[in-house]
Amino acid sequence: MDEACQYLSYREAGDGKSFETARAFCTVTGSFVQPMRADICNARYGLDPETDCEFYEEPESAPTDDAPDADR
Repeated sequence: MDEACQYLSYREAGDGKSFETARAFCTVTGSFVQPMRADICNARYGLDPETDCEFYEEPESAPTDDAPDADR
C-alpha cells in the first residue's frame, strides 16, 4: 500500500477544544491519535496502515449476510 490510510483525517477542533494546527483523527477509533500513529496512517518510514495498524479495517472484513450467525 502506497497511499495514506483512508481512516485518517485532520481536524482543527475536537473534544471541546480548538487547535492552532490540525491534529490527526482516526475515524475508526473516533479519537485523536499521537504523531507516531499518524506516521503509520500516512505510510511514512516504510510503515503500512494495512499491516502496521491494529485498527485498520478492510471492506472485505465487514460482516456480510453470508456470515454464519452465532445463534444458529
